[in-house]
Amino acid sequence: MTAPSDEIRQTRFKIGGMDCASCAAKIDTAVRRLDGVADVSVSVTGASMTVSHGGPLDDDKVLKQVAQLGYGIARAEAGTNQRASPASGAHDHASHSHADHGHEGHDHEGHDHDHAGGKTAEVATGSAHLHSDAEPGQAWWRTRRAALTLACAAALLAAYGIGHLFPATERWVFLAALLVGLVPIARRALMAALAGTPFSIETLMTIAATGAVMIDATEEAAAVVVLFLIGELLEGVAAGRARASIQGLADLVPKTALVERAGGTAEVPADQLGVGDLIVVRPGDRIPADGEIMEGSSDIDEAPVTGESTPKRKSVSEPVFAGTISIDGVLKVRVTAAASDNTIARVVRLVEEAQEAKAPTERFIDRFSRIYTPGVLVVGALVAVLPPLLAGGDWNEWIYKGLAILLIGCPCALVISTPAAIAAGLATGARRGLLVKGGAVLEGFRRITAVAFDKTGTLTAGKPVVTDIVAYGRDESTVLGLAAALEQGSSHPLAVAILNRAKAEKTQVPPAVAAKAISGKGVEGSVGGVAVFLGSGPAAGERADMTQAQRLAIDSLNGQGKTVSVLVADGAVAGLIAMRDEPRPDAAAGIAALKGEGIRAVMLTGDNRRTAEAIAASLGIEARAELLPQDKQRIVGELQRQGLKVAKVGDGINDAPALAAADIGIAMGGGTDVALETADAAILHGRVADVARMVLLSRAVMANIGQNITVALGLKAVFLVTTIAGITGLWPAILADTGATVLVTANAMRLLRWRG
Repeated sequence: MTAPSDEIRQTRFKIGGMDCASCAAKIDTAVRRLDGVADVSVSVTGASMTVSHGGPLDDDKVLKQVAQLGYGIARAEAGTNQRASPASGAHDHASHSHADHGHEGHDHEGHDHDHAGGKTAEVATGSAHLHSDAEPGQAWWRTRRAALTLACAAALLAAYGIGHLFPATERWVFLAALLVGLVPIARRALMAALAGTPFSIETLMTIAATGAVMIDATEEAAAVVVLFLIGELLEGVAAGRARASIQGLADLVPKTALVERAGGTAEVPADQLGVGDLIVVRPGDRIPADGEIMEGSSDIDEAPVTGESTPKRKSVSEPVFAGTISIDGVLKVRVTAAASDNTIARVVRLVEEAQEAKAPTERFIDRFSRIYTPGVLVVGALVAVLPPLLAGGDWNEWIYKGLAILLIGCPCALVISTPAAIAAGLATGARRGLLVKGGAVLEGFRRITAVAFDKTGTLTAGKPVVTDIVAYGRDESTVLGLAAALEQGSSHPLAVAILNRAKAEKTQVPPAVAAKAISGKGVEGSVGGVAVFLGSGPAAGERADMTQAQRLAIDSLNGQGKTVSVLVADGAVAGLIAMRDEPRPDAAAGIAALKGEGIRAVMLTGDNRRTAEAIAASLGIEARAELLPQDKQRIVGELQRQGLKVAKVGDGINDAPALAAADIGIAMGGGTDVALETADAAILHGRVADVARMVLLSRAVMANIGQNITVALGLKAVFLVTTIAGITGLWPAILADTGATVLVTANAMRLLRWRG
């Protein structure tokens, strides 16, 4: 693998067992130290690393460097989906099945798939590493990390019991409980230090626990280690599920395709289709490749790709996308893109690239420790040595003061200040349906200055409803009953809307005779001996004369972004039924709440411009319409280049690239698995107002963290001065640290009462 010195090449690796920004930062630092490495990009969610290099890169050195940190690593060969070493606890995706969540009213089948492809160089890692993911389908409590956390907690509880029964053994049993969790943490700290990160959070934990033991606070040290492990475990639960989510996108494309060859059809693997192949798509089938319709017409459900709220009629010469569904017609499609470059494949790449482009967010305490921890050690040494050397001070007195300063500087309270507040914030948010994937994301919400919303299923309910019934010569109930009679048994979204309205109003629905669908036009039949047709305006105009007033009524309803079905009975227009995917009840209030916080709101949708603008006008939000996934991602990038911190809210696969590219991606309500896993946060109850609540929760948590750090460092500063002045000694220093830990923890727990 050689390249000219002025040419930058990239080598991609799969990483196993990486589930937090701290992991990414340590890997990034370690690999950057290697000769020939120009840049490193690490994706936590994508479990991948891309190394940019200007010349030959020694793969073995990269593999060894990462493996020494305790992570599984394998080179990702081109054209295959690799898996990291099973020894690292990384996911093996083989035969992992994903259910496909498609557009309302359609039955989308899932497919098994095997992600393990090709031969890779695999590096096993030690079992002591904490960042070990579950195998697919394995419960989080059965992972090695969970076992370690439970073992450490059980040892702590046992130590309390034994210490109470046998006081003489108390120190030793708490020390044993401490070592259960501290040994793996200390090992990680050592390996990170050797790889260029000497003051990681593991280093802080090791120093804090060791210092506590030295001052005979072994019980406190064991408790702090348990809390640290619990926090790590909570982060890993979300990260573990996300490992395989991106590849679930590929399941939208069927595994086989019917290719027309030599006057007949043959079933071939979809990934073997070539540009120019002619494929046959039957009603109800997913389209296996991007292409152009050569023969036939059909309603196409494009919800997975564009977010269009209702199926779109397409015919000869119009493009179709892989993963979309032909509802009611047989199509012959000429393939225009190979499997590796179809719409879904591009979405997968966009998601992975966007996630890798995110710079790893270091934990606050980890950043601060680079100055704080060595600073404390230096100050303690200077206090112990300089006065005796320069001013003839008493060595015993100043060594005593130096030791007291080391105790004052013990980072127990500082270490727990941030994770305690974040854990409380995550817990209180989860109780209110606000799921946030980690402390870095929770912290990031406070910086959001713009929110980009999807329309269908996010600002709206995702299902068309009947908004208007206009009757001519009959009452509205009769018009609704006749329409419902023709639509009985249909699963088309518009038919479901009519049937739901009839059910809600308890409308009498007479039986229909010889009801049948007319491709691309509507449905007709006989109801009570009367010939009835329900369909589009142009199709209705072929069956009955329309007055100018009726045409104006249709245009007016269309102008409001509504789909209008015209009912023709006995050769005359009997009524109009308008339908639209309506905004969620709290959408307007949710947008107003964001604006009240000084946050800009914009709608990004694949729906048609007229519908989007009508919905946007009713909500007071700017709209960008008729967008493909890459368009949404591009617009998010434009907002970011304007200096805005952007949150993207969506519920569909078509939102995945934009969710990943945004500073924070938020999945809405009952969105697809991919949207939920790609996103950094999720709103489970589907309330638009919850976006503003997430911002407020973030601000409350960060204010709490600020208070905690002030308490932790403030007390230390006070006792630093009093110790140097000779007013306080070792015991007050110990009390300062212990008291700060208690105060910080109690303050963090106040967040559990947050109401938003």
